[in-house]
Amino acid sequence: MTDYFEVHERDGAARLGELRLAESVTTPALVDGADATTPGDVHAVLADAGGLWAEAQEAPEGDDSQVTILPHRGLPAGTPDEVEDAFAGSYPDVDYPSAAVVSPRTATDHGSDAYVLSGAPGYVGHAAAFVDAVTTTRESTPADTALYLPGVATPRNVATLVYAGVDLVDPDRAVIRGTEGRYLTTDEAYFLEDLEEFPCSCPACQVPREEFTREDCVAHNVNALAAELRRVRRRIRDGRLRDYVEGQARQDNWLTATVRRLDQEYGYVEERTPLIRRAQLSAATEDAIRRVEIQRFAQRVTERYVPRFDDRPLVIVPCSARKPYSDSQSHKQYHDAVHWRAHMVSMTSPIGVVPQELELTYPAQHYDSVVTGRWSANEIEFVSRVLERYLEDADYPEIIAHVPGEGYRDICERVEDSLGLDFTYTVSDHPTTADSLGNLAAELEGWDTYRKSTREANTIRAVADYQFGEGAGDELFADIQTAGRYPQLRAEDEDGEQLATLAQQYGVLSFTTAGARRWAESDVPTKTVEIEPFVPHGSVLAPGIVDAGDDIRVGDDVVVRGDAAFGVGRAEMSGPEMQSSTRGIAVQMRHVEER
Repeated sequence: MTDYFEVHERDGAARLGELRLAESVTTPALVDGADATTPGDVHAVLADAGGLWAEAQEAPEGDDSQVTILPHRGLPAGTPDEVEDAFAGSYPDVDYPSAAVVSPRTATDHGSDAYVLSGAPGYVGHAAAFVDAVTTTRESTPADTALYLPGVATPRNVATLVYAGVDLVDPDRAVIRGTEGRYLTTDEAYFLEDLEEFPCSCPACQVPREEFTREDCVAHNVNALAAELRRVRRRIRDGRLRDYVEGQARQDNWLTATVRRLDQEYGYVEERTPLIRRAQLSAATEDAIRRVEIQRFAQRVTERYVPRFDDRPLVIVPCSARKPYSDSQSHKQYHDAVHWRAHMVSMTSPIGVVPQELELTYPAQHYDSVVTGRWSANEIEFVSRVLERYLEDADYPEIIAHVPGEGYRDICERVEDSLGLDFTYTVSDHPTTADSLGNLAAELEGWDTYRKSTREANTIRAVADYQFGEGAGDELFADIQTAGRYPQLRAEDEDGEQLATLAQQYGVLSFTTAGARRWAESDVPTKTVEIEPFVPHGSVLAPGIVDAGDDIRVGDDVVVRGDAAFGVGRAEMSGPEMQSSTRGIAVQMRHVEER
């Protein structure tokens, strides 16, 4: 059981946690030996019990003021499998904060609070090997334990290390580089003799340039590393570490390669990435297309969402800078021209395709992209693929592309050719000119309008598809009526009992107890958390969980049930994390009934 480490916030694989020692340490943290005299903001909390002897030995003494690294055999990266297997062993069960040394091959649950990745320096500079080592180790050890990579951190790489899932680093590499006369910053490692002035204002850099020594260089390097970790912790709290890493990783090719390799480990990152966030998603580089949030939205739109207006024309329109789209001036003009006679879908980079019912759903109203007026080849390829997948199973009687020329038109023509469809183009020069809007309105003449209530009910159903799977909207909300004014909609049954609310901030459904019971009794796969026989008040902690669905993600609505209670709440951990954690808040309860 993990007693001394707890995760409080998550941002993908990165976590903001706490080493619960006599003096608490917030992670990700810079740590060193308990007797170390390293200058700067370093937590001296490690006690290394040393290597294993040939004969058996007693467990070392420890206490709650430090993390004791249990006796181990540290093996370098590249050690043959048969040697690793020969030296792999068990660790003693101790009642103080401890860490076990493991390799990716031998990593398993040893009951420790932290795990030290053996041979970590050997992975530096090799993106594929590094990503494989970190992801394998993290997936083989309990979720509520810390991962420590010794001897690797610098101000330039630590943000990417944390983004990959590292919780603890030490100042060793920064200290060594300082003794060698290398001055480290977040973008470079300079030789001291090449610097006319210092690009830093830390205390160590306040001495005159001619008096600056290698000891001062060591102090600066550690200060720079600690400052970068403070910046990283702030980004995790904001839910925006990925935005920062996309820029910071550009300072070193192996870091850029590491971020891209992590994007290819979709299962690892997706499981740890929240379904919803308060933070804006900044799409400032083409790497943003590969972000889990973008790929997950595109996947759900093309695999889960059901077009319920496909007996009417489809109108494809460009996105807008203002979110949600319906609040923008341009989309209000499109709506006036369409006038409830067709189904509107927005085309955008990097999101892809956004049906009008999902314009609130994260990240559709939470992103901002760099607008140059020109689409890149990668953007055209990605959005074309999403639009093609969207249209493959749809059966619209007519497709109207009300889009400008460059980029948008290229995508539409590519999809036309691929699927053998015929689009009608209505833009003369710009989508919002009188001529263009007139063309759009004229193309829809003869089509009757549908009721506003129809769109509102279909919005509830579409969001249910997105959250819970294809067919969920019709299964759970076939007989509903809506109340409230969009975007603050409520779904009610025929008797007026409230089932769910559309959360305007995130564009997802929040169930009432009645809605949760309908969900649990339906054929729709239920995201269920089974708990011990108690009645939760406020939250459910991980120790009280018996089982949880593997498909639960942070931000999901979940049904919570046990012998003593039934309720509904929002997940604060993924399902796999709930299953393996012994500390932390797993679910924030919204409604609960005692059985």
